Amino acid sequence: MPSIEEALAIIKHGADELLIEAELVEKLKTGRPLRVKAGFDPTAPDLHLGHTVLINKLRQFQDLGHEVMFLIGDFTGMIGDPTGKNVTRKPLTRDEVIDNARTYEQQIFKILDPEKTLVMFNSSWMGQMDAAGLIQLAAQYTVARMLERDDFARRYHGGQPIAIHEFLYPLIQGYDSVAMRADVELGGTDQKFNLLVGRELQKHYGQSPQVVLTMPILEGLDGVQKMSKSLGNYIGINEPPNEMFGKLMSISDTLMWRYIELLSFRPLATIRQWRHEVDEGRNPRDIKVEFAQEIVTRFHGAAAAQAALEDFEARFSRGALPAQMPEVSLSVPAQGLPIAQLLKQAGLVASTSEALRQIAGGAVRLDGERVEDKGLVLTAGREVVAQVGKRRFARVTLKNATH
Repeated sequence: MPSIEEALAIIKHGADELLIEAELVEKLKTGRPLRVKAGFDPTAPDLHLGHTVLINKLRQFQDLGHEVMFLIGDFTGMIGDPTGKNVTRKPLTRDEVIDNARTYEQQIFKILDPEKTLVMFNSSWMGQMDAAGLIQLAAQYTVARMLERDDFARRYHGGQPIAIHEFLYPLIQGYDSVAMRADVELGGTDQKFNLLVGRELQKHYGQSPQVVLTMPILEGLDGVQKMSKSLGNYIGINEPPNEMFGKLMSISDTLMWRYIELLSFRPLATIRQWRHEVDEGRNPRDIKVEFAQEIVTRFHGAAAAQAALEDFEARFSRGALPAQMPEVSLSVPAQGLPIAQLLKQAGLVASTSEALRQIAGGAVRLDGERVEDKGLVLTAGREVVAQVGKRRFARVTLKNATH
């Protein structure tokens, strides 16, 4: 087992904030496995890599010998998390919650060790709580404290309605920590208020308060907006190996380090060595290949990862991509950006008519694939390597024109 100092370095790697580190040290000194909680509302049936930032950290806790409690918020899912919202969220139906929860269970064990994971549902205790118990719970927090939350405060001062049941969400999430006797709770940076409510409620119920560990929100392929299916800048964990590999190879050399920090299970010493090698002149593409293989292996196996690499290299004619190429950011209107406009705005052709001629001549490629459709329209939220002929390349980031 690693020392406390080594364990802390692993726990804090990639994290945004640890509250309170001294308390975590004291818990680690006991030598007992800690009860580590993370909650997920079953609002989306498919996970993407952004969702896995928390799950990866849970796996690291497992590797350190701790007990992971994966909480599926089937009860809170019927309320709807108000975090970051400027309107009241539509609650899920019970059938939607059950269907989505089942899908979560099928996917998380691609990362977590099922033998070391306790899957829990907060309906187990909230479904048993009567109205009197809920009133007693609600008495533990004031409206003034609730309005300290940024999203509630904005809506209150903006004259937008806040439904009473939305105040129950952070209270119930906090009570989950009481029911689970959590030592540590993980959440995104946007969940900090809710996690701290858990600490306060545990104190009220005579428990040692949980340590709070917040993790950053992962940016999508555009490197700007958070990874989101609605923005189209995501990598789904169930995507085909070749598609997953290609998307990972499309991220910028700068964004690559962010993804490695939050998604890789490589030892910290290895990541530091990678950075040193790139600083000394190693092509970042080599690191990206190793990282892409790691991620595809995690979700599809080593054979699929190797096949994806071979397919990628075949499409790009091994070594055909230059080590350096211009990086261009283009705004994409709601209706999308035609391929001819992309090539012109990226500086790869002098005019749209030239772009159309190059397409007709088979000289245009996107991510190594020949473009044959002159009417191709690209949407925002992705990055592509555009190529015209053998010598003109550009790495193009397509961002939403409204942002």
